[in-house]
Amino acid sequence: MPKYMLIMRTTDETNAAFEESGLSFDDLLETMGRFNDEMINAGVLVAAEGLEDASKGVVVDYSQQPPVVTDGPYGETKELFSGFWILDVPSIEEAAAWAKKAPLAGPGAKAEIRRIPSIDEFPQDNEWIRKERAWRERTGQL
Repeated sequence: MPKYMLIMRTTDETNAAFEESGLSFDDLLETMGRFNDEMINAGVLVAAEGLEDASKGVVVDYSQQPPVVTDGPYGETKELFSGFWILDVPSIEEAAAWAKKAPLAGPGAKAEIRRIPSIDEFPQDNEWIRKERAWRERTGQL
């Protein structure tokens, strides 16, 4: 079955609206926890993580050599990747149906959905694909 990543995206406006809402972090955990539990009970959740504030991250810019590392917050941020879910569902339509249930709200809040190709879709005679497949088998990922 295909896997899909639901990528949570927020903006400065999304974060400001959350702060103004008066919703506590415990309330946020409760809401996200219920959604995650629904996906667990449906058997579709593979992984889920939220990310630390972008101001504590870095960007590696490969447009020059050697690559340059810049501390956050980033210069001009229109959208930030704030977390993700990986779902094991048969279609992008089902992934979108789950995304529509996600407890995301506010100006600029979005979820991007991308299919994660299976290792079986890559050339199986490639040395690096064989090594990755062996690693996945050793670690119980296949």
